[in-house]
Amino acid sequence: MTQRPVLCGMIHVGALPGTPGYEGRLSALVERAAGEARLLAEAGFDAIMIENMHDTPYLKAEVGPEVVAMMTAVGCTVREVAPETRLGVQVLAGANKAALAVAQACRADFVRVEGFVFAHVGDEGVHDACAGELLRYRKVIGAETVAIWADVKKKHSSHALTGDVALAETAQAAEFFLADGVIVTGSSTGLPARPEDLDVVRGAVSIPVAVGSGITPENVKDYAGADMFIVGSCLKEEGLWDSRMDPDRVGGMVAAVRSVRKR
Repeated sequence: MTQRPVLCGMIHVGALPGTPGYEGRLSALVERAAGEARLLAEAGFDAIMIENMHDTPYLKAEVGPEVVAMMTAVGCTVREVAPETRLGVQVLAGANKAALAVAQACRADFVRVEGFVFAHVGDEGVHDACAGELLRYRKVIGAETVAIWADVKKKHSSHALTGDVALAETAQAAEFFLADGVIVTGSSTGLPARPEDLDVVRGAVSIPVAVGSGITPENVKDYAGADMFIVGSCLKEEGLWDSRMDPDRVGGMVAAVRSVRKR
């Protein structure tokens, strides 16, 4: 049995075809992702997640078939490189059906979902809740084995629309709407969640709870009660999400998490 917290490393896939940052080298995107997956798996990460974070500015809720195709190619390659490591998928921004389709095609284990319950305002505009539609789509494509990890009061967003709905209530709604796990974050990529937010959510739900931003070797003890750490920025050179992975930082993260683990 895997010890907790499960350690999940983020692969920020390079800008995909059709996006402003795409550089016209499909093979390079796949090769870099494969190299990062190999590094994470060999260092001892329990899970790997692929995400199209370089596809700025993001589309809202839907992406083109070219993005789905390339994320599937990357996911299949990562699965081959790290067959014993759990695999997750996120497609920005809030393209949750696309993420499920990719996950089903590459035999991934879970997806990270934005906007599962309640509405919020993101950089891309207003995101509505998607739980009812998404879980029906999961049923239609036969992807019931793909777990849904839902962000609650997610980063890079305004939650004024639901300012009268507490964090605990949001997490409870996600559980009621059949999320398999929920994710607590800071206000933006690389910024830590408040430890008290983790405590509130853990006390409100019976499903697993992840911390999805700002985890570093220095602060892991503050979040030892989490079921999963999703780690990205701190694995990169100078701690910047858009830099290359630093093997020393990757190893340091594994050592730090092992120091706080419990069965």
